[in-house]
Amino acid sequence: MKVLIAGAGRLGEQAAHLLAATGHQVTVIDRDRTHHSDHRMIHGDACEPSILEAAGAHNADLLLASTGEDEDNLVIALLAKRQFAVPRTLARVNDPDNTWLFDQRWGVDVALPAAAPLVSLIEEATGSTDTVGLVRLATAGVTVIETHLDEHSAAVGRALADLKLPPGTVVAAVIHQAQPVVPGPDYQFHPGDTVLLVTNAATEADVHNAFQFNG
Repeated sequence: MKVLIAGAGRLGEQAAHLLAATGHQVTVIDRDRTHHSDHRMIHGDACEPSILEAAGAHNADLLLASTGEDEDNLVIALLAKRQFAVPRTLARVNDPDNTWLFDQRWGVDVALPAAAPLVSLIEEATGSTDTVGLVRLATAGVTVIETHLDEHSAAVGRALADLKLPPGTVVAAVIHQAQPVVPGPDYQFHPGDTVLLVTNAATEADVHNAFQFNG
């Protein structure tokens, strides 16, 4: 998953390290030209569309606006959502009195209080709410993972044969309109489908990326 983080303060840097550690491609944007990061860095004001474009907003899967200014975070989220159609936007709320502003009217999918635990950020970023590891079959050495598709999922409208599944992973069944289906290569996924996969190596994030996001 391609992630943009606007603001290289404490939250931004910690989020960048955690997201990169879980396999995501991270780009950090910050005004301070003396600031350096272990990740891809773009210097500039993320409130400017040209800076977001240079950072790769057109291809981003998620944007985190984590500056210390609420007005900047709102502008960044709105630009990301409206001008660049970033699928998921998270924005830090520095002043609790401003929380009411941080909603979809300003392009914010998830408002993050300044003191929000980073594990919440990882859960939002990796989409763990739609992709869940159900059970580990220790004797067989495999895990069953479930992912639920909606109208925004990348797999919708595509055939099983056209998806690039993680190594060692097969689709065992699809629950379509409350009926279990064993899909063939030509099966096309629909909004509302729940996909059950069996894997010996893939993580929830791997499955989520294969079915939920365009790479």
